[in-house]
Amino acid sequence: MRRSTFLKTLATLSAAGALPLSTWAATDIKTMIPANPGGGWDTTGRALGKAMQEAGFASSVSYDNKGGASGTIGLAQFVSSSKRDPHAIVMTGATMVGGILASRQISQLQAATPLVRLMSEYQVFVVPTSSPLKTMQDVVEQLKKNPGSVKWAGGSRGTTEHIAAVMIAREAGVDPTKVNYVAFRGGGEAVSAILGGNVTVGGSGYTEFGEYIKAGKMRAIAVTSEARLPGIDAPTLKEQGLNVVIGNWRGVHGAPDITAEQRKTLIDGIVQATKTRAWQQAVEQNGWTPALLTGNEFGKFVEDEFVSLRTTMTKAGMI
Repeated sequence: MRRSTFLKTLATLSAAGALPLSTWAATDIKTMIPANPGGGWDTTGRALGKAMQEAGFASSVSYDNKGGASGTIGLAQFVSSSKRDPHAIVMTGATMVGGILASRQISQLQAATPLVRLMSEYQVFVVPTSSPLKTMQDVVEQLKKNPGSVKWAGGSRGTTEHIAAVMIAREAGVDPTKVNYVAFRGGGEAVSAILGGNVTVGGSGYTEFGEYIKAGKMRAIAVTSEARLPGIDAPTLKEQGLNVVIGNWRGVHGAPDITAEQRKTLIDGIVQATKTRAWQQAVEQNGWTPALLTGNEFGKFVEDEFVSLRTTMTKAGMI
């Protein structure tokens, strides 16, 4: 029996429940990370890869970082090059949906196959510890006096931190179109700009800022969650009089046009990976909130996200 036929047979049997999942291991899982190294997507993708290997689902995992345009550049490459590939996955999330809406481009996310929503991550806003601005109220006061003087650092346009910054301005009575948002292709670039004092305030997930907050190089001044987050000494925006709550979910899509059996095998493997010690450690270290959702339910969630974010971004003057 040819190797390709053998692997396909094992995958089908595993998907049907005839074999334990650990019996089938892909020769290689190819992960498209639609962002530069060092950011939230990169951390999530590599943590998932490690967990898939610990679970026995993948014998090896390769990574392709392709940053820019809120993940839509990497997504476009994935969709065009991975059709029918049952070993290819791409990291997706709210940032990608926002980027698609902000750029008014046709969504290639609809061509990919929804597999699993992994978790949610709320945003944290930070300033360098040397900044004279100590709180988000200080930032807002400067914003009211001179909107352009406040430089907000974050990912590509349409990210959740971009949307949050515009919502903060709107809540503070400032014209949201005057928000001076500086977009970076990856978390590492944004971190450098914040630490170098080239921007006023930065926003992202705790994944990207945690080590700098702990080292005393950044000061966390607000989180975008409904309630305070464990391990982060920062008030919510709502506590500071700004009715802004927004989170960034992250998930996994498969290649276009894979079979139902191949889809189920990938879903089962990823779900098994989330039960490993490696994944649980990543969740705890990065302050993620587990939010597992699979298959068609995840696909429906993404469709609803387009509607919800379009409404939010329209009210904020972004589209």
